Amino acid sequence: MKTDIRDICITQCTDSPYIKPQRMTYTENGYKKTWDFVQSLDSVAIIIHRVDEDALVVVRQFRPPVFLKNNDGYTYELCAGLIDKEGKTIRQIAAEEVLEECGYEVDSEDLREVAVFHTSVGTSGARQHLFYTQVTASDKRSEGGGVDGEVIESMLIKRAQLEAFLLDTSLVKTPGLGFGILWFLRHTTDKGVRV
Repeated sequence: MKTDIRDICITQCTDSPYIKPQRMTYTENGYKKTWDFVQSLDSVAIIIHRVDEDALVVVRQFRPPVFLKNNDGYTYELCAGLIDKEGKTIRQIAAEEVLEECGYEVDSEDLREVAVFHTSVGTSGARQHLFYTQVTASDKRSEGGGVDGEVIESMLIKRAQLEAFLLDTSLVKTPGLGFGILWFLRHTTDKGVRV
């Protein structure tokens, strides 16, 4: 899937509801320092195991910052989203992202917490909550693809192909996806999570 990208215009960002550029000055071991960073929202990411295919569900989408680096902009990622919905738990937000992006309906209580870590530690330091869930074809409710104009393609990568996919340097993959693949290969079988 290739999206038509045109009419690009880059301006200063002064009023984003998602990020706030800031500068911190401080003294560390007697040295005065300055660090520019971005305050950003925390997020969720989900390792989705399609057990009837023994495959990982991965999403592909266009990312403008990557486009400015490689003139392509398409990245492979875990299903993920910002924690920005008032009145919803982190698990509920994660379950909604699975449905919105990939089209699978999962119970938020069935999500297994894998890890919580900080992402982009040099520029943001936001926390990401990583979950694991299992789905089958019977859990598919829609094609997914995102909401509000998002263009997200979901795909299955079989277990036997994951290592080659991870090592393919021609594809842009997020660190979270890399961690998710390694966790998946180490902690699951074709039936689900190892006991």
